[in-house]
Amino acid sequence: MSKVMLITGASRGIGAETARQAAARGYALCLNYRSRADAAEEIRAACAAEGAQAITCQADVADEAEVARLFATIDSQLGPISALVNNAGILETQSDLVDMSVERWRRVYEVNVLGTFLCSRAAVRRMSTLHGGKGGAIVNLSSRAADLGAPHEYVDYAASKGAVDAMTIGLAKEVGAQGIRVNAVKPGLIYTDIHADSGEAGRVDRLKVNVPMQRGGLPSEVAEAIIWLLSDAAAYTTASFIDVSGGR
Repeated sequence: MSKVMLITGASRGIGAETARQAAARGYALCLNYRSRADAAEEIRAACAAEGAQAITCQADVADEAEVARLFATIDSQLGPISALVNNAGILETQSDLVDMSVERWRRVYEVNVLGTFLCSRAAVRRMSTLHGGKGGAIVNLSSRAADLGAPHEYVDYAASKGAVDAMTIGLAKEVGAQGIRVNAVKPGLIYTDIHADSGEAGRVDRLKVNVPMQRGGLPSEVAEAIIWLLSDAAAYTTASFIDVSGGR
């Protein structure tokens, strides 16, 4: 029986590449998306072509009721979840903090922090040996921005990822004796569409001169780290972080 993995925000970028690699490794997959149904279906078809069982499920991870529906769908269609990738995340257009609105901060925190909390809570309730589960692994998508601060661009996003870091450590320590490992990957400058969301599609190329390796990263390189943390090869790794940032 295949291990069951949920990837939030799986319709593009790092989430989509993680889905492809997980499919090739034999996972059964639930590919969550919020608004890109066509893109999610394309990724599902690619996973199915690898022989993987894969479904798509629309849900806003910042909404408690929709997260409950998402996990109920996994329960009924795929079976017990054993791997969660909290990948869904947003950022807003580049701005100094002084010009940011409260509404902007709320939007970013609702998806990046509350969404990670809601999905993690639902997964732990199913994975934990205290609740009759068989254990599992969670990987959160943080960011090097949490350490660098993202000044003049998106301090709100950086702060939200700092909260994800703290949640990763705290949850890992809470559930380590319950058969669940919790880790995070911290991408740096990666070629994904999220930079266009910030108003600068070419941001990676502008900043790659500051990367010791002198290039931007690929979603596949981040996905490899995620897959490793979920695998049995990382069986003694929890409350840990992998920087995939070229040394930046």
